[in-house]
This record gives sequence, C-alpha cells and structure tokens, in this order.
Amino acid sequence: MDKVEVRIITEQTDLDAAFHIREVVFVDEQNTPLEEEFDERDDEAEHILVLYEGKPVGTGRLRMVEGVAKLERICVLATHRKYGLGKVIVETLEHIGLDKGATSAKLHGQTQAEAFYIKLGYQTASDVFMEDGIPHVLMTKNL
Repeated sequence: MDKVEVRIITEQTDLDAAFHIREVVFVDEQNTPLEEEFDERDDEAEHILVLYEGKPVGTGRLRMVEGVAKLERICVLATHRKYGLGKVIVETLEHIGLDKGATSAKLHGQTQAEAFYIKLGYQTASDVFMEDGIPHVLMTKNL
C-alpha cells in the first residue's frame, strides 16, 4: 500500500481537494443538493484526505458527538473504488476517534454500502431513513 497516503487535513489546499471529492461523489454522482453537502459541521470536524499515487481520491470527516466518534462524508472517487480505500478511510477515522477518547463509533451508512460497513465490524442499529434523498441506516461499532 505504498501507493496510498493518508493525511489529516491541516492545509487549505488539502481541504479544497477533499471538498472537491465530496462534490464529485455526493453532488454530481448521487445528486445531493450542494447546500446540503457542505455544512457548519465542516468547521468543527477533523478531515482526512487519501491520496493514491499522489492524487487526492478519497476523504472523510470525524466529529466527536457525546463521546462517540461519528464518521461522516466517507467517499472515494469512482475511478479508485477498487483499491480498498474506503476501508483505509474508516480505519483512519476510527483511530482518530480512539485518540480523542471514543470507545465507540457510529455513522449513517447508505443502504447500498451497508454490507461494506458490516465487513468492517459495524452493526445496523436503525430502520432505513432518508437523508439527502438517499436511504440510510444508523450503524454502530465498539472500538
């Protein structure tokens, strides 16, 4: 995996790259309204950027919510979904959560990605609900 680099975002250029990836995946590909994708929580979240062969291709963010690591905005460009980068993003965010004192994690997983999160140790903890016009479920994991 020496082709893969994960950065905790501290520079505006990396944040711009992460936001671009989110726009491509969520707004362009999945038709999430632009005003729904970017919110005030971006300012309080810890963001990561995944690069593959030096190119920004994936991102995610983490917020601590009542002591729980809440993983959000996990996405990888369609061209790079075959390299296991989603797992890298989830595991990195979990480690950041652990460093911040979390003992559990949660996320709103799209139902089409539910099996992916189950493979990573998450359990479905809700009925299906709609978020940004896409069916989701609440998923939880002890860290």
